[in-house]
Amino acid sequence: MSVARSRAEAVWRGDLFTGKGTISVGSRVFQELPISWAARTERTQGTTSPEELLAAAHASCFSMSLSNILAKNGTPAEKLEVTAEASFEKVAEGFKVTSITLNVVGSVKGLTAEKFAEAARQAGEGCPISKALKGNVEIRVNARLA
Repeated sequence: MSVARSRAEAVWRGDLFTGKGTISVGSRVFQELPISWAARTERTQGTTSPEELLAAAHASCFSMSLSNILAKNGTPAEKLEVTAEASFEKVAEGFKVTSITLNVVGSVKGLTAEKFAEAARQAGEGCPISKALKGNVEIRVNARLA
């Protein structure tokens, strides 16, 4: 398999606290999104943050990984609804993403809650975004059947 490369671009103007910027992705599936420090710390409307984008990346990666695990086990998902919440906190060395909580509700025929939770745990450890964060960010997975 060849190497898949993804691209994103950011432009920032001004200082950290009052400046503003934009982010865009190489695929152009969305136009420039505004970013700001306030979006990181105050959850302002109309702007996004690196942590929100990280949560989106993790939710999508996790859902694909879980879907694959379930299909390989002969119990493909009808639907997986995943939310991810990234915690951005001030710590001794500055600010960092300290944890990501993945919550998944699945519609899967013929699977027990215990087996679904185990598959979700495996996806939480094995998806590429989880692997990239391993050892630096606490990852929690909460799973339940619909």
